[in-house]
Amino acid sequence: MTTDQPPAPPAAPGDDPSTPHRMDPDGGSPHADNARLLARCPVASVVLPGEVPGAAVLGHDALRDFLAHPDVAKDAAHFTDLREGRIPRGWPLATFALVRGMTTADGADHRRLRSLVTRAFTGRRVERLRPGVEQLADTLLDGVQRAADEGGEEGDGVVDLRRRFALPLPMGVICELLGVDAADHDRLHHLSNQVVATRIAPEDALAANREIVQVLSRVAAARRTRPGDDLTSALITAREEDGDRLSEEELIGTLLLMIIAGHETTLNLITNAIRALCTHPDQLALVREGAASWADVVEEVLRYDSPVSYFPFRYPVRDVTVGGATIPAGTPVLAGYSAAGRDPAAYGPDADRFDVTRGAAPVAGRHLSFGHGPHYCLGAPLARMEAVIALQRLFTRFPDLELAVPPDALPRHPSFVGNGVQTLPVRLARA
Repeated sequence: MTTDQPPAPPAAPGDDPSTPHRMDPDGGSPHADNARLLARCPVASVVLPGEVPGAAVLGHDALRDFLAHPDVAKDAAHFTDLREGRIPRGWPLATFALVRGMTTADGADHRRLRSLVTRAFTGRRVERLRPGVEQLADTLLDGVQRAADEGGEEGDGVVDLRRRFALPLPMGVICELLGVDAADHDRLHHLSNQVVATRIAPEDALAANREIVQVLSRVAAARRTRPGDDLTSALITAREEDGDRLSEEELIGTLLLMIIAGHETTLNLITNAIRALCTHPDQLALVREGAASWADVVEEVLRYDSPVSYFPFRYPVRDVTVGGATIPAGTPVLAGYSAAGRDPAAYGPDADRFDVTRGAAPVAGRHLSFGHGPHYCLGAPLARMEAVIALQRLFTRFPDLELAVPPDALPRHPSFVGNGVQTLPVRLARA
C-alpha cells in the first residue's frame, strides 16, 4: 500500500500546454496535477475560482527565486483585477489578499509587524513550550486510548486521529500562546477551515470572515480586561503604548493569520506524516532502528507531502521572469509548495518517493515548505517541535498503529490551499 502518486504523462491527449490550468476548488489530486504541470514548465498560467486569471510557480528553483524576488510584493494594492473592481464580493480567496497583517505587508510595514511577533517564536521561547506540548500530547493520547477502548467512533474500535489528536495538539498550543480560551478552540478551527476552503459559496465565505473577526475581537477585548503572559496581551500593549506601531485592524488581522497558520498547517503536517509512515512501514522501521530520526521524518514529510499545496498570493510589481517564464505585473501568483517538494530537477528521478534518509543526500536546496526570503515562516521552529513530539509519542505509545481505510479513500479537505484530509481513521493495534 502506498500514497505515492506517479507522475502523470507530460502531454495527455487534449492537454494543451498553452491552456491555463483550471485550479480545482476541491483540491483534486495535487501530486498528479503538479507532475503534469511541472512537465510543461516551472511556472503555469492558472484560472482561479470566479474565472480570475493567475499564475502558479511550481519548480523548486523558480519558486525559491520568486519568493525572494525584489520586484514581487505581498500587498494587494498590486493585484490588478482587485484594484480595478473585477473580483466579486465573497470571493473565496479574498481573505488571503485583504487581511491586514505581516503576510500581506511589504518593506517597512512588514518589518514593523513582524518585529511585534518575532519574540514569541525565538528558539528560547519555543523550548519553554516543550514541556507543555509533551504533556498535551500525552493527555490527548490518553483520550485516544479511552475512545478506542469504548468502541471508537462507530463501535468498531476505529478512532479519528485527526479529530482527537492531530487537530487539538497544534490548536491548543497556538491558542495558549495567544491567550485564547479553550471554549473558543472548536469554533475558531471551524471558521479557519472555511477561510482556507476554496470550495465555498460567497455568502458562506462572507459569514465565516465576519464571525472569525467577531470572535477574535472578543478575544482581544478579554485580554484588554485581563492581560496575561500571552502574545495577544503583548500586541495590545504595543498598540496602546504606540498606536503607530499597530492599528486595530492589524491587531485582528495578525491574530487571524496566526490562528490559521499556527494550527491548520501543523495539523496537515502531523496527519500527512502519520499517513506516510503507516503506508511506508519500511521507513518507520528505519526510525525505530535508529537509521533516521523523527526530525528526519518531519523534514521529509514537509518535502514529500507539504502541508500547503498552493499559498496565495504574491504580485509582480512589474513583469517578472522566473523559470524561463514571464509573469505579467499585477498577476495573483500562487506559491506551489507541494509541487516544488517533488520537483525532479531538485530531488532527482525518485522525487515522488518517501525516503526519511533523503536528508543525508545532496539536493539542489532545502525544501521550501516554510517559504523563503523575508516572509519565511516565523512559526517553523514551533511546528517542527510539535510534529516531532506528536510522532514520537504516538508511535511509541501505539507501535502497531494502522490506517483503518486505504489512503486513497480518505476524503480531502476541499481546498487547493491546504493539503490535508478531513478524517484520519486508525486502529491502535493491527486487525
